[in-house]
Amino acid sequence: MEYRRFGNTYAVRLDPGDEIAESLKKLAENENITCGIIRGLGAADRADVALYDIAAREYHTRVFEEPMEISSLEGNITRKDGEVYLHLHITLCDAGQNAHGGHLRSCRISATGEIFVTALEGELGRKADEVTGLNLFAF
Repeated sequence: MEYRRFGNTYAVRLDPGDEIAESLKKLAENENITCGIIRGLGAADRADVALYDIAAREYHTRVFEEPMEISSLEGNITRKDGEVYLHLHITLCDAGQNAHGGHLRSCRISATGEIFVTALEGELGRKADEVTGLNLFAF
């Protein structure tokens, strides 16, 4: 991973073998980003993508191991118990141009990842919600 800061925005380049969430967590820790917006695209060869089942209060994960375009990566950076907390969603396109998407657990870059992270002022936390079982924004 390499990155450069432009005002409150970071341009991030991920290289083959880099893992998206791990890299973005490292960026947020290194730059002390406590609230931010993530947008990106690229190419991947392995991804774990999940869908949250509210009734069961659990994620159902599907693993993709094939060449894929990352047509959209969206998410945010917050904090939970003082630690970096990433909430990422991804849309991947396979060789047949079929789109697959959901909550990003992990994704390995195959060619490059081009991501912009905009740091916002202040800190936004998370708290566990008893109704959904999710970690929601804590204002």
